[in-house]
Amino acid sequence: MSDLKLGAVEMQFAEIIWENAPLSSGSLVTRCAEQLGWKKSTTYTVLKKLCSRGLFRNDGGTVTPLISRAEYDAMQSTQFVEENFSGSLPAFLAAFTKKKQLSQSEIDEIRAVIDSIGG
Repeated sequence: MSDLKLGAVEMQFAEIIWENAPLSSGSLVTRCAEQLGWKKSTTYTVLKKLCSRGLFRNDGGTVTPLISRAEYDAMQSTQFVEENFSGSLPAFLAAFTKKKQLSQSEIDEIRAVIDSIGG
């Protein structure tokens, strides 16, 4: 799972794909030139790297995600809790709320999530 962690620039690149998929590799090159200032070779190098890591696919010049942004975020969140709180979500929430008081709407939202999973 740590193999899927993206650096800041890789994340900007991934956002371009997630927001525009499916897109042609040529369109990706154009967008990366405009938004990131990249050359064609840089775009293809990063695309190949992230395809080999299982995030995206370039099939016949069409680039598509293999995992959604939501799936990526869920994987990163799980990994963070595993690495920093021994996998304990209650320990994470306890640490988080020591520095940030939750609003009533945030508490209600958390309760709704728990209720939706049968808690």
